[in-house]
Amino acid sequence: MAAEAEPAGMRTVQRAIDILGLLDESRPALSIREIVAASGLPKTTVLRLLGTLRLNGLLWVDEHGRHIAGPALLRWARLAEQAWRLPPAAAVILRELAAEHRETVHLYVRRDIRRVCIAQEEGPQSLRQVVRVGDELPLWAGGVSRALLLDAPEALLRRVAESSPYGAAHLDTLRAWIEEARTLGYATSHGEREEGLSAVAVPVRGRAGAVTAALSFGGPSTRFTDERIRRFADGLTAAARELVRVGLPFEG
Repeated sequence: MAAEAEPAGMRTVQRAIDILGLLDESRPALSIREIVAASGLPKTTVLRLLGTLRLNGLLWVDEHGRHIAGPALLRWARLAEQAWRLPPAAAVILRELAAEHRETVHLYVRRDIRRVCIAQEEGPQSLRQVVRVGDELPLWAGGVSRALLLDAPEALLRRVAESSPYGAAHLDTLRAWIEEARTLGYATSHGEREEGLSAVAVPVRGRAGAVTAALSFGGPSTRFTDERIRRFADGLTAAARELVRVGLPFEG
């Protein structure tokens, strides 16, 4: 009986997480009707899950009867911020890098088949790429993805390819991109995820040599000329080594 109950329990947890995931900056409050429509779950299931989430403070009901993020998440957010905050020396490295090359710097880690921005330093130019700390992006495209996937096993690459708009056929393209990045020591992309945007990225390798993160510049493609890309790659590579030297909170 216990073995049969476990999958159902896991499914319930995943559904609750999916409901929480419906909330974002563009939809900070949702009605029950909107949650039912977006989740695709029966209304009775949604009501049961919402009750549990409210009971545990993960959701709250506002004055309009809509569901918003609950107060219990404040504690978790504080814990996450403490766990992932860069040490002062690392933050200085990103700040100096953005100032020197006049482009926005991002630091990403891989989470399954997606990448998460854990730190950024905006460049001084008014026209720049906007990715916020905490944003998740797919791994099937972009220079950052190539850098993060340099050591990835075949099974993961296959799952990333299958998550792309091109399906499993994208696997060969991923392999070619990663091999090019391995040869060059850095990765570039132009308009793969969003037209008009380019990126240069390098892997951040931990003391054991494994890729733990990716450091990148992102911005309008018109500024990412061949000459600047080479300078960007040199600057990012040097900064990645410094980040490992000063220490990162997630690198063992």
